[in-house]
Amino acid sequence: QVQLVESGGGLVQPGGSLRLSCTASGNTFSIYAMGWYRQAPGKQRVLVASINAGGTANYVDSVKGRFTISRDNAKNTMFLQMNGLKPEDTAVYYCGADGNLPVGSQRYWGQGTLVTVSS
Repeated sequence: QVQLVESGGGLVQPGGSLRLSCTASGNTFSIYAMGWYRQAPGKQRVLVASINAGGTANYVDSVKGRFTISRDNAKNTMFLQMNGLKPEDTAVYYCGADGNLPVGSQRYWGQGTLVTVSS
């Protein structure tokens, strides 16, 4: 099992910045990929950015150039630096981690952290 705890959400004005953190515990050695997802009110949860064990990052087009995903493997922590925030970035942000099992794999989720972009 893997446990994920996010932090760093809050209220920010348009154009502002926030940094989200996600710390993993438990069977962290099984994790091969991590990502940040978000779910806006009335919408489905979608992938925003992902990073694999080698550090390769991918982003959804709407956040490219504004968001940066990174990870500190020694501290089992993943970050999402969000700059140039827009009202449409308002959502609950979830940390997700994919881990290997003896057979197959499993996705783990954090509890979510709310990001509100408003003046």
